Amino acid sequence: MPDAPTTITVGGEQPYDVVVGHHLLGELPRLLGERVRKVLVVHPGVLTTSAEAVRDDLVAQGYQVFLAEVPEAEDCKTAQVAAFCWHVLGQADFTRSDAVVGLGGGATTDLAGFVAATWLRGIRVVQVPTTVLAMVDAALGGKTGINTDEGKNLVGAFHPPAGVLCDLVTLETLPVNDRVAGLGEVIKHGFIADERILELVEADPGALTGPQVTAPETLRELVERSVVVKARVVATDLREAGPREFLNYGHTFGHAIEQVERYRWRHGAAVSVGMVFAAELARLAGRLPDDVVARHREVLTSVGLPVSYRGDRWEQLLAAMRRDKKTRGDLLRFVVLEGIGRPARLEGPDPALLAAAYAEVSREAPSTAVVL
Repeated sequence: MPDAPTTITVGGEQPYDVVVGHHLLGELPRLLGERVRKVLVVHPGVLTTSAEAVRDDLVAQGYQVFLAEVPEAEDCKTAQVAAFCWHVLGQADFTRSDAVVGLGGGATTDLAGFVAATWLRGIRVVQVPTTVLAMVDAALGGKTGINTDEGKNLVGAFHPPAGVLCDLVTLETLPVNDRVAGLGEVIKHGFIADERILELVEADPGALTGPQVTAPETLRELVERSVVVKARVVATDLREAGPREFLNYGHTFGHAIEQVERYRWRHGAAVSVGMVFAAELARLAGRLPDDVVARHREVLTSVGLPVSYRGDRWEQLLAAMRRDKKTRGDLLRFVVLEGIGRPARLEGPDPALLAAAYAEVSREAPSTAVVL
């Protein structure tokens, strides 16, 4: 008999439930709500079978369901793909009492949330994340968005979901590299808020990163703890006006890598290097001790995440960071640590410090980018 699901409520002006467990499809109608009659399931092609199962289950319960197949990964986060989804909604006469379901990884849930946020100025969205990354980060919190040629997530909206279903069954067939990349965001939550996450990973990293997860109970606890960390933050700061910015630890440099690499790097891998950059920057600024910087490299390396980046891209990376959402005018702003569980901001660091942190990150890097 499977364990009972865990429900974590995200507070705020529009509270919603994040349900973590196994075989959760039966929870979907409750999260959709009583008024919904039409549902658009946004999904990548590799999840067509799963999308059809969602459709058949909802149809059996009286819903009218439409499927929108979108490209894989970051390729789906474009204005053109969003416009395709809007076209489907328009052709099917979706009203404000209808809903979108985002089924897939973080890119798919970002897109689905943005489509829901912008159709008729906002309709319900239920996220059904199928990767570690999406479960612990992208699918909850209400930040939705698409990319442009100028940067990642520069176009978007704050639009909390009506609910999130984290069905751990989907992780059983998740490719190892996708699972490892998701651990980048999990470890980030450990550094900024919950040291127990780091301890769980350090205890037996191989149990989480092999062809099969040999410690499923640990993976479930990591997902639940990460959801709790994010839920606590976004409940008090939906629009990233204060503490929510700390969830972007490692993201300024990480997003720059993603852009320079034209999104060939997985998000969690880029954020992993971004956290090491931020740790080195904090150390050089006199705000973080050497042992915590070393722990970054140790825990990230233990699960197979990269901790270095090539040394010939500084000008491109710097230009990309200047377009980061945290930048204010010409003032670069970074999330750094002053200790584990003690995130802080570093505004307008000396350019020499930035270059020195980059030198530390690129010191042991290969001549070409390693793509997870």
